[in-house]
Amino acid sequence: MLPLAISGIGTATPERRVTNVDLEAVLDTSDEWIRTRSGIVERRWAGPAETTASLATEAVAAALKDAGCTPDDVGLLVLATCTPDQVLPHSGAAVCDALGIGCGSFDLHAACAGFVDALVVGAGLVTTAPGPIVVVGVERLTSIVDPGDRTTAVLFADGAGAVVIEPGDGALLGWDAGTDGALHTILEVPAGDRFIQMDGGEVFRRAVRVLVDSTAAACKRAGIEPADVDLFVPHQANVRIIEAARARLGISEDRTVVNLDRWGNTSAASIPIALSEAAAAGRVRSGDIVLASGFGAGMTWASAVLRWA
Repeated sequence: MLPLAISGIGTATPERRVTNVDLEAVLDTSDEWIRTRSGIVERRWAGPAETTASLATEAVAAALKDAGCTPDDVGLLVLATCTPDQVLPHSGAAVCDALGIGCGSFDLHAACAGFVDALVVGAGLVTTAPGPIVVVGVERLTSIVDPGDRTTAVLFADGAGAVVIEPGDGALLGWDAGTDGALHTILEVPAGDRFIQMDGGEVFRRAVRVLVDSTAAACKRAGIEPADVDLFVPHQANVRIIEAARARLGISEDRTVVNLDRWGNTSAASIPIALSEAAAAGRVRSGDIVLASGFGAGMTWASAVLRWA
């Protein structure tokens, strides 16, 4: 058990709202096809001025404000993304520059599992860090999606979410993470290519299995049963994946966060965006057990059980 408290949350999403009806006009698809297969109704796509770094900066600034912290207070910044604006330097450096943060920072690349991985890393360092740790998940997935590919263009979107963690009365009670590298080709941007290639059927089959197995393993390590979870925050990839997994785990619909109908799949940003909305709606209170789980390209997965504070 690692003591911590999430003292602030912030998000950032692009201004441009793209509906399924908008996509009907440019792709061989329909609103019904997208809704029934993914659960997505609309998503946000970044404009030219909305970069990975700018979205992350906005989310981090909001999280710091929510926590009552200043940039000078921050002890470490961990940024999860698979869509950096540039190869070198890391995206966290641009966020530090924009906000005047001078502490250590680094990027973590684990696609849709990235935010939970980064949260676990931050939790392990929070008691020895010189100040609060900021964990941010951010993606500009439209930069690696072929706009003419109806299998991916309808799913992926852009956004950012950040949390501030500090020593506190809550805790990381248990976690699980894994990789099946033999599946790295089912969701990838091949070397030398620009765009995501995805075997949707295989991703769906594998995702349900790893989501169930990883969350169950994290709960076991935390000494709880899935039925004890007050709030389940899965990666927002596909509503059918979420529904299948929560049913197998025995977690009721009212204890599960689903918001991909409005935001699409934002990879590393999806869990903090969903967590922020749940907190704002009063769905999580001090002492509640929160289960977060990300899964995606690699194939990688990561789950964490938190006692909220």
